Amino acid sequence: MSPNPVKGVYVIAPTPFHEDGRVDEPSADRMTDFFVECGVTGITVLGQMGEAPKLEQQEALAVASRVIHRAPVPVVVGVSSPGFAAMRSLSRAVLEAGASAVMIAPPASLRTDDQIVTYYRQASEAIGSDVPFVIQDFPLTFSVVMSPAVIRQIVMENPSCIMLKHEDWPGLEKISTLRTYEREGSMRHISIFCGNGGLFLDFETERGANGAMTGYCFPDMLVDLVRHAVAGERDAAHDLFDAHLPLIRYEQQPGIGLAVRKYVLMCRGILASDTQRRPAAGLSKTAREEIDYLLRRLARHDERARLKPLQNLE
Repeated sequence: MSPNPVKGVYVIAPTPFHEDGRVDEPSADRMTDFFVECGVTGITVLGQMGEAPKLEQQEALAVASRVIHRAPVPVVVGVSSPGFAAMRSLSRAVLEAGASAVMIAPPASLRTDDQIVTYYRQASEAIGSDVPFVIQDFPLTFSVVMSPAVIRQIVMENPSCIMLKHEDWPGLEKISTLRTYEREGSMRHISIFCGNGGLFLDFETERGANGAMTGYCFPDMLVDLVRHAVAGERDAAHDLFDAHLPLIRYEQQPGIGLAVRKYVLMCRGILASDTQRRPAAGLSKTAREEIDYLLRRLARHDERARLKPLQNLE
């Protein structure tokens, strides 16, 4: 992966499962092809919304390798682990399979700035200083708060750090501060791709983010939004975002967000099932009806949402 990828979308891939919990390989292939057809810059697997903690080590490697071998775009693999031994093993394996970089989230036990900086230094040493890595900054989930100064220190101490997955909330000022560091020369340039389901992507791109690293169920819309932003078509970007915002908001609900995402991808014919591995929160009949209603409303502005509701789902 180039240290300065073009602006675009690194889509977060869910892990498809059969109803009995087995990994659904045909759906994984169909999903990979769909993402590429959408025009994504890259694909990220085994992230938080990829149910990585529910996979055995060999399953995780098999899922990552399958996407890597099929996709003609860079693939980032989440390798976060409580211990460095498992992180090193998976990192080396996916790099050998052809991954472009790995993504590392901080453990929730980190509290001080020194602890955070030391952790990433040790993680880089553990996986190898030649392995490109992405910082995942998601305090709402990991409860680890990284200030811009801490991120700058991690970047400057670790040449193999090439990207920030920015998911702080609120976080627009953090993006601006990091880009100011770069302009002042106190931090080298890194790519910033943003998560949170795309909830703030309309302004994140204007603050200096390269694009999205998220798995909203319409990745093709995210691609279009970033394209508008890059072209300076501000109103077109915001109009498209505004049309999708009710569904983006609904998908952002803690606990059921992945269920919403998988349901819509199933409606779009990408996944054969919206099954998650247990423990998992599914959708009620009422929730599915609400999503179908949101899709019908969205279809007034975006034909891609004109989908046939799935019947007889309990």
